This record gives sequence, structure tokens and C-alpha cells, in this order.
Amino acid sequence: MALGLLRRRWHRNATAAPSGLTLPLPAGAGGVSRTVLDPVDQPLAGADVTVTALDTHQVVARGTTDPYGYFVAALPRGRYSMLFVAEGLEPHRESVEVTGGADEPAVVRLQPARQLALPPAGGWLFDPPHTAIRFIAKHVGMAHVHGRFERFDGAVHMAPDMSDSRVQVRIDAASITTGNTTRDNHLRSADFLDVRNYPYIDFVSTRFAYRGGSKWVLNGTLTMHGVSRSVALDTTYLGTVNGGYGEELRCAALATTELHREDYTLNWRSMLARGIAVVGPTVQLELDVQAMYRTRDTPTPPE
Repeated sequence: MALGLLRRRWHRNATAAPSGLTLPLPAGAGGVSRTVLDPVDQPLAGADVTVTALDTHQVVARGTTDPYGYFVAALPRGRYSMLFVAEGLEPHRESVEVTGGADEPAVVRLQPARQLALPPAGGWLFDPPHTAIRFIAKHVGMAHVHGRFERFDGAVHMAPDMSDSRVQVRIDAASITTGNTTRDNHLRSADFLDVRNYPYIDFVSTRFAYRGGSKWVLNGTLTMHGVSRSVALDTTYLGTVNGGYGEELRCAALATTELHREDYTLNWRSMLARGIAVVGPTVQLELDVQAMYRTRDTPTPPE
């Protein structure tokens, strides 16, 4: 997947995306470009952009805007969701369809983050069809490996004081998929997740810490491969809406963290010494969650 951050001169009176910018595209690919502006129409550098394939829920491109607020990606034909996030500003999500060739450049204006109403206190359950647990790892000597877990359960107890809320997630380790059967079987083996002896990956939160706007840090313990470590997930709360079948009350959030494989006794150096091609020492983990309101009481924890 080709992903580039291109720079061009920003004119003082420019409030639209640049024209005449040429992006070399592989055969069959399409180019998607956006100029991100802040609330006073100035180019916004360092905004995080995540592009997700709508058919697989897989992250296919990720980056930040350049000093001129510009982001561009080359993508295969298909339908995608683009999420734009910047500190203190309202996240923006939009759907795009890539049909080949370069699209019309467009502008995204991020607005000041409004004080989103927090979800009502009580029990919430993850909605698996609208939730994705994904990861990105650097393949040694090659490109990034993108993957996801297909089976998981999650429960949230929202407390009247948000900092006292709790989250539990249980992932079926054997449900890991990267689109390559040989690699997936190896990841399930004793060299990596050892799913026969450690069938689950569990996360249990300890507290929420507020960071301003829609930003929180979710602290907790992640248990994988028989080892438990403290982790902190950078979390963006995306709001609460009525929607879906039966007009359920739903809330949404995006949480990310970086894991170090050796913290969980997954020794990539020893496998390299044995000539086994593996992913690198760090893994980016992302939880793109929708949860449904179920009860005023604490939901049943995942089993």
C-alpha cells in the first residue's frame, strides 16, 4: 500500500485543496487527498488520519498531515472510511469511494471539540459487527503487516463518575487473521501466541483519566501469552447516538496503544537467529468500538 505525505506551497488566500498536484499511482489505484484546516481556516499540521476499508474493517493507511495540512494516500479501488483527529478539535469521519485515478482534492475543516455528553451510567456491551480490534506490525525487512481479531467480547460499566468506569475485553487469540494462512497458523503456534495453552487475550481496565476535549487515557492490565502488563490506551470518545436496529442507544470510541512483544515473552530476536521471518518488536493495537446500552446495572463480563 503506497502512502505518501506530499508538500506544496500554501498561498495566503488558499481555503481549498491544491490543484494541479500530481500523485504517481500504481496501476488500478486511486488517489485520495485532503487539506485539513483548523477552525480559523489555517492549515493544520500533525492531524492524525486513519483510512479503513469498509468491507474488511482493516486499516489500510495511516499518517499525519504535513506542515501545510495536507494528506494523500494511494488506495486500491473500493469504499473507505477516513477519520481525522486533532487535539482539542472535533473528530471528523467521512466515507469515500475510490474508483481509480486521482480524486477531486477536498477540504476538511475541524471544529472546536464540543463537550460531548458522556454515556449514561450502566451496562454497555460491544457490538461485534460494528467493532473492530486491529493491529499493525512491522514485518522484518518488509512492509507493515495489518491484521485483526475476528472473535471477541467486551463489556463496559459506565459509572456516574467517568474515572470510576470499567472496561473488560476478551479476545479469542485463535481468531487472528492477516490475510495469509501460513502466517496466521504461525502466529497461532507456540512461536507466538501459543493459542493451545493461552486461548485468550484479556484486558481489564483500572481507571479512566481525562485529557481534555474528547480525549481520555484508559489504564488497565493486558494479559497475553500468560503474562500480564500494565498498558495505557489513548482513547478518543466519539459520542452517543440512537441508531441501528431497534434504535438502540450506542456509544463509540477509538482506542490505541503500542505493545512491545518481548514484554509478553514473544522473543523475536531468538526467532530471527533461527532464520524465522517474523514481525518486528512492536505492535500498534487499535480498538474501534461501538457499544450498546443494555442495563442500568453492570453487564455480564466476557467469558
